[in-house]
Amino acid sequence: MSRVIAAAFATALAAAVIPTAASAGCYSCYQPQPCCGQQYVQQVVPAEYRTVQETVMVSPGRVTAYRTPARYRTVMVPKTVMVSPGRVHYQRTAPRYAVQQRVEMVAPARAYYAPVAPRCATCGY
Repeated sequence: MSRVIAAAFATALAAAVIPTAASAGCYSCYQPQPCCGQQYVQQVVPAEYRTVQETVMVSPGRVTAYRTPARYRTVMVPKTVMVSPGRVHYQRTAPRYAVQQRVEMVAPARAYYAPVAPRCATCGY
């Protein structure tokens, strides 16, 4: 009778030592299924910016008027005549432009939740 008890004890001990299917190939990484389902971790994406170049007007164009007075000359003693009439001369100045850079936000920073990847490829935990 003691041989039967010893054989049963040896069988039970061997069954406890042999790895099961749940832990096969995944040594010391087995963790029980979490009670609340899939776990998530918060991921933060920083804001995106871009540099924009704009052409801006530094000074507007303008028109400047220059007046030339009439010229007179005395031809004979009692007579003064006009040699050239008065004039108005216009000078145009073109507008000046420059390129200005500014930084603008394309997308604001945002946070989202992503599922946690399993730590063991064999058992999934």
